[in-house]
Amino acid sequence: MKTTIFAAATAAAALIGSAAVSQDNPMVGGAPMMADMTIVENASQAPNLTTLVSAVQAAELVETLSGEGPFTVFAPTNAAFDMIADESLQTLLAPENQAALQQVLTCHVVGAEAFSTAIAGMIADDGGVHPIETVGGCTMEAYMEGGMIMLRDPNGRVATVTTADVDQSNGVVHVIDRVLLPAGYAG
Repeated sequence: MKTTIFAAATAAAALIGSAAVSQDNPMVGGAPMMADMTIVENASQAPNLTTLVSAVQAAELVETLSGEGPFTVFAPTNAAFDMIADESLQTLLAPENQAALQQVLTCHVVGAEAFSTAIAGMIADDGGVHPIETVGGCTMEAYMEGGMIMLRDPNGRVATVTTADVDQSNGVVHVIDRVLLPAGYAG
């Protein structure tokens, strides 16, 4: 299930062939990210985000993340999901646990567009640590370490923004190297 590719990838692939890649937009997983495509369309193209895309589909959040936004999404890679025990991940992805999966995923979403320079500015303005309120009701702590934006979840898990400022038609994506969890979740 970790390698299931979201079905909309085929439709989005047709758009990539005709659209020009913004020189300023980074590639994700070797795939071009198009500033005129939605978060879901672009994520469906990135080979290192297939588990996230499958989870978004299982949580029935495709329509939401394809909506107008703006959103900031901290997108965990497949390797980030691989840090979760297979049994725990399969339990989370099970249909009967959809509400829990929705909460985990929406703890990676902010209801505003925030590029890295804005996040770094908020961190500096707040004396080195900035609280980030997510759509899922989680409060993440953003801080800088070695010139990189770091996020700490309520459980003390830390993710690094490995690819920042992936512009989307409905927001921005920052790729991260760890799945962040709501308070009380283990993983």
